[in-house]
Amino acid sequence: MKRKTPLLLTISLLLFLTVACSPKTTQDPNVQIQQAVNATLAAIPTPTRAALPTPFPSPTPFSLVGLFCEYQFCIGHPVDVSFFDVSAQQNPASPSTYSQGLIAAFNGNLFIQAMWQIAPGTADPKFLFDTLVDDTIDTPANNLDVFLTRNMNVVYDSITSIATPALPYGGAGAWTCGDRVFAWKVYTPQADSARGLFEEALARFTCGQ
Repeated sequence: MKRKTPLLLTISLLLFLTVACSPKTTQDPNVQIQQAVNATLAAIPTPTRAALPTPFPSPTPFSLVGLFCEYQFCIGHPVDVSFFDVSAQQNPASPSTYSQGLIAAFNGNLFIQAMWQIAPGTADPKFLFDTLVDDTIDTPANNLDVFLTRNMNVVYDSITSIATPALPYGGAGAWTCGDRVFAWKVYTPQADSARGLFEEALARFTCGQ
């Protein structure tokens, strides 16, 4: 006599085959960015504490206080926030790399995002600015400032945002460096603080090129 397969086991097998055969889709960068906003503004995960000084001499040409250095670039930031890898938080198997990545930092009065993408030969960083500025929650002032600094093509614009009522103002910028393009965005409680934060970040920015 044949043994009958239990109904529950049959259903489980069908569900497994359905999931396994489903086509994989590439996540929209804007969806990934919005997920980062939601996660960080909800205080998940907790920002990484600043690293303690090493017990042995480790000379560097600059102070690491308020300076994020990883993925072969460094960028300035306020000393009371720390960047973390959003890509790794969303998918531990796919952290940020030299070629592309997304990081964020926040506290109760500030939210910063930065992203980058390899783009050899690209002179105009505006495409990554448009990617980071989410038109569902961000409204640019449409007064784009375009300039050159340290051989980097830079664009910047003020924005307002409905991402959170506590941080309705901000700014966003993008620039080229070596074979990569970088973009940066901040939400702030005051309209006049975003540009200064961008200039601080960019002034201390370096990349391996």
